[in-house]
Amino acid sequence: MGIIKSGKVVVVLAGRYAGRKAVVAKTFESNSDRRFGHALIVGIDRYPRKVTRSMSTAKIQKRSKMKPFVKYVNYNHIMPTRYMVDINVKDIATEAAMDSEAAREELKKEIKKRFEDRYTNLGSGKSEKKTMGAKYFFQKLRF
Repeated sequence: MGIIKSGKVVVVLAGRYAGRKAVVAKTFESNSDRRFGHALIVGIDRYPRKVTRSMSTAKIQKRSKMKPFVKYVNYNHIMPTRYMVDINVKDIATEAAMDSEAAREELKKEIKKRFEDRYTNLGSGKSEKKTMGAKYFFQKLRF
């Protein structure tokens, strides 16, 4: 798929995580397991809560927690957005990490750490375009 590339923010359209935003980690045209184009996506199941300036740092840290998910999804069930993010999930989200349940749990812990680090450092970014993408990615989709 030409539009869906690694680092692209997508919205999941079907299934348990419908309405959630995710980042594409890796794309596949087809293989022996799945005979259709699909992508390995990493997204947010539980979004961070609203933070104000008057809150203490401990409260800000507590409200900034989020719950990630990792999933293989058919291209038909995701909608690409115009945003890209600079969160590097391509190197840790691999097929080997998706094989066993224990490896998948470790993968989720690492992704949670990377998401929370990027969320707390939302202002700093390599480019303004990627910073806008990260800001969009961490906001809950309202519909």
